[in-house]
Amino acid sequence: MIAYWIFMFFMVLLIPGIMVGVGLWFRRCPPGKINYLFGYRTALSMKNQDTWDFAQKKCAQVWLRWGPRMLVCSAIAMLPVFGRSTDTVGAVGGLIVLLQLIPLLASIHPVEKALRETFDKDGNRKQ
Repeated sequence: MIAYWIFMFFMVLLIPGIMVGVGLWFRRCPPGKINYLFGYRTALSMKNQDTWDFAQKKCAQVWLRWGPRMLVCSAIAMLPVFGRSTDTVGAVGGLIVLLQLIPLLASIHPVEKALRETFDKDGNRKQ
């Protein structure tokens, strides 16, 4: 029972941990060339190299702001189910992971907003 809680604890920390890790990575060494496999990829971010570089840095900022908060909140949310049944631990852990998808997907909004404020629809910087 305790081993399952430990397993779920680490699973619950996976999404925020990835956000922090990738945020640090993108801040130091963002994906250099526009590609279809790795990086923050949307139609506007892939218009040209300038929009691509901007989007990678902005995504890193957002994930480094939200990821640590999610990490702490997720860890705290798992504490009350320590020692409970595997069904309870699994249900709470699953719910936490589902809730983590909200800020993960919502992180698209501030990046796209910053892109639209900085670039026109063709990817040229606004004056």
